[in-house]
Amino acid sequence: MSEPSTPSTSAVSSPSLSSIETPPPPGTPPILHQNTIDPDAPWLVQKYGGTSVGKFASQIAENIVPCNKLAIVCSARSGSTKALGTTNLLLLAASEALKRVPPTPSPQRSGTVTPFTDSPIPRSSRTGSPPDTPAALVDQSVNSVASFSKTVDVICSEHITAAHSCVRGKELLAELEAEIIKDCENLRAFLYATQVYSIVGFGEKLGCKIIAAALRDRGIDAEYISLENIVPPYDEVDGSLGQDFYDRVSVAFAERVRQCGPRVPVVTGFFGPVPGSLLRQVGRGYTDLAAALLAAGLGASELQIWKEVDGIFTADPRKVPTARIIPVISPEEAAELTYYGSEVVHPFTMEQVIRKKIPIRIKNVENPRGGGTVIDPEADLESEQPRSDFGGAFVDGILTNGHINGSGTPRQRLPTAVTIKERIVVLNVQSNRKSVSHGFLAGIFSTLDRFGVVVDLISTSEVFVSMAIEDVLDRKLQARLVRDLEKIGIVSVHHDMAILSMVGLQMRNMVGIAGRMFTTLAQGNVNIEMISQGANEINISCVLDARDAVKALNLIHQSCLQIKPEGPKGRVGPWLF
Repeated sequence: MSEPSTPSTSAVSSPSLSSIETPPPPGTPPILHQNTIDPDAPWLVQKYGGTSVGKFASQIAENIVPCNKLAIVCSARSGSTKALGTTNLLLLAASEALKRVPPTPSPQRSGTVTPFTDSPIPRSSRTGSPPDTPAALVDQSVNSVASFSKTVDVICSEHITAAHSCVRGKELLAELEAEIIKDCENLRAFLYATQVYSIVGFGEKLGCKIIAAALRDRGIDAEYISLENIVPPYDEVDGSLGQDFYDRVSVAFAERVRQCGPRVPVVTGFFGPVPGSLLRQVGRGYTDLAAALLAAGLGASELQIWKEVDGIFTADPRKVPTARIIPVISPEEAAELTYYGSEVVHPFTMEQVIRKKIPIRIKNVENPRGGGTVIDPEADLESEQPRSDFGGAFVDGILTNGHINGSGTPRQRLPTAVTIKERIVVLNVQSNRKSVSHGFLAGIFSTLDRFGVVVDLISTSEVFVSMAIEDVLDRKLQARLVRDLEKIGIVSVHHDMAILSMVGLQMRNMVGIAGRMFTTLAQGNVNIEMISQGANEINISCVLDARDAVKALNLIHQSCLQIKPEGPKGRVGPWLF
């Protein structure tokens, strides 16, 4: 794209968003802000989510992006409503494209049927009959594509509006608008051919082009990069999604980004089809995974995940007014919180970075000067020694993440966070004593496996099993599951439950903390359905009625996670939204 003409840049043409040009020769005065060319400078990888790309593109370009060795990864932008989110619209358009219109009788031969084919029909032909095509078939084709074509129009309109809101230069805006229209027309052609697997990444393409244009509009030399065709061939990785596959992908990502030279790469979070389907294997969090793989391949100094919150809190601040932010958390604690209801970073995604000893920092797009929360791969939060890195804070002589008072005397440790996971169903199965214990348990788990059920919590004895699972099965499928379990034993089902989990590395050696937790709930008149202790000893969980969830959350936060009034205040811990 061309930079808007100014007295200092009128003779300089900026590179296109969809092409790579040779970097300027050594000694050329810099016109735009660029990445450093120092080969020893560490990389910084920033990932921006859909809401950030959708609402804060201008703020990202103006206030956040630093001028160092930086790579940016973007999600598909969110819309003005959840339904207008780009990925949601793309999946809607895909489902519309796959619909078939009932065939109509051919006018050429009475009593025969002309089937609707999947051949692409150019957009221009929607107003007239293509050569050698019966009029009835054209009408049928028009009807079948009208729905998803309108959805594509919405996608195009949403992104053009976003472009006008954050790009000021007329020439740059005109070229960006032309690229958005071209991409949407390509999407329309893909949909005509019902190639659904190819369309999901369009959201990342459009979002990245808007961010790249916004950066260039503000004097930062940015280059758009699509990773959709960069995944190694399947035969090289035996069609497997083992760690070796992701290591190869990580190296490929890094090699492509390094080709940008001094420009700031703006990279799509979608990286094309993988063995077994990216959406099925990884899910909608593939953008976080792409950023993690890129950070690992580049050996980045840090992976920053930018959201719309200040970091991780001791509890959901929307439900617990006294919840506080934490500067540092261990990967084990972050993973445990993700499993039990928070939205930190998926453990598998986190593993790709942590195994390379790269910290992950969660920051707020609306508060870029805030320190955020660091998931530190080398955090030793059980140590009694203060940490000097990442800014451990002292409050009235107390190290908030090290529990040391002013005289150096260790003080009482506290759990790190408390979380609630709602929409839980409890299944209780009591043996009918027709099978021995190992057959009883084997029968239960094989039945759950057939239905694809994941158990969040379990409590067992030789003849009785209680399981907490997410309420994701429809009622008919759930009834079938219960009928199959009734062949093994007596089954009872409890709906509208919630899992309350207290998390903290320090809890391994925290005498009496479980007693305090359950005593607090009892005094608050909260009934407990089942109890489970995590195998890693950093999590104590219980299941209770969903109606008591917020009440229990506040009781435990006040009783177990806050420094008592007689002591200094300022204890912090994690929770993310």
